[in-house]
Amino acid sequence: MKTKVITLLFTVLAVAMTTAQNSEKAKKLLNEVSEKVKSYDNIVLDFKYALDNNKEGIHQETRGSATLQGDKYFLQLMGASRMFDGKKLYTISPENEEVTISSVSDDNEDEITPSKMLTFYEKGYSFHWDIMQNVKGRKVQYVLLKPIKESDLKEILLGIDSETKHIYKLIQKQHNGTHITITVNSYKTNQPIPSSLFTFDASKYEDYYINNLD
Repeated sequence: MKTKVITLLFTVLAVAMTTAQNSEKAKKLLNEVSEKVKSYDNIVLDFKYALDNNKEGIHQETRGSATLQGDKYFLQLMGASRMFDGKKLYTISPENEEVTISSVSDDNEDEITPSKMLTFYEKGYSFHWDIMQNVKGRKVQYVLLKPIKESDLKEILLGIDSETKHIYKLIQKQHNGTHITITVNSYKTNQPIPSSLFTFDASKYEDYYINNLD
């Protein structure tokens, strides 16, 4: 009996040590990704966006692009544009001929905005080493992130190119069965971008309805 207890104890300790080591490996890789991201003046992404919920029979798929510079970003997705100048968020909808202006709150930690997409994992999550995939000759290492606090999010899988330390894929799983997948098709850095890209020019939208939520 005593031998079985000792064997069980060593098994539990071995599993705990392996889990801790895997967590440290995942944290180290994510730190390398953060350092790489912060070393760039700007990042320009082209990506595929997919939203799925099998229970509801929902599948949406489209392409988008985003230009990131510090906290500022310019996003084009589903026919609309979102521009954040560091203080205000401008959502421009040509279909509705409407511009919505609002302040940005940090209260919603679950929302992964373009400016947080490449660094959101720095706080609020536990890290777990996951599978490695070969994607057209590229080694993509996945890290599983789970929210530390109660959240609508169940988990996030972050696929990282092992060589470049760039994020290749983000899979966000919610408790309601919704999966959002962002796959980066093109990742360019330190591009020549106009300073006006993150400045809202009201004269371009004289015929639009301006909805200022503040």
